[in-house]
Amino acid sequence: MPSGPILFATDYSAGSAQTLAVATSMARQHDATLLIAHVSPYEKYPVGELFDEEPVPDKAELKKLHAVVPPDPHVKFEHRLVYGPPGEVERVKPADEILKLAGEVAAQAIVVGSHGASGLTELLMGRVAESVSRRATCPVIVVRHPGT
Repeated sequence: MPSGPILFATDYSAGSAQTLAVATSMARQHDATLLIAHVSPYEKYPVGELFDEEPVPDKAELKKLHAVVPPDPHVKFEHRLVYGPPGEVERVKPADEILKLAGEVAAQAIVVGSHGASGLTELLMGRVAESVSRRATCPVIVVRHPGT
């Protein structure tokens, strides 16, 4: 496998711990950094405001992200809070942002959990997982959560 990180996309759901365990195992096996990412539903830049510098992310959101750590203390990891394009808070597409991040960091694999939603494909995989697995340029591991 290439030398980039293993990208684990979390939504903080109950099943994310199982998905994190799989991502951690992959990172350990490939001696890779585990990049733990969350796509924020909030806007990075408040509408109509101008900034000369990068805004500070919401502390509560960062605290929640930093609470997600690999179960193996020997696995190197980083956190990344990801935002959609400015002005599109109502239309943030987590799959698009996960794929964009994977490209930016040259991820060797993406690990996502599945959640049943509606429709046959979404029932089997989950909307974000299905979209990521269809469009990614690196391997995608979809971890099915029990009960979905």
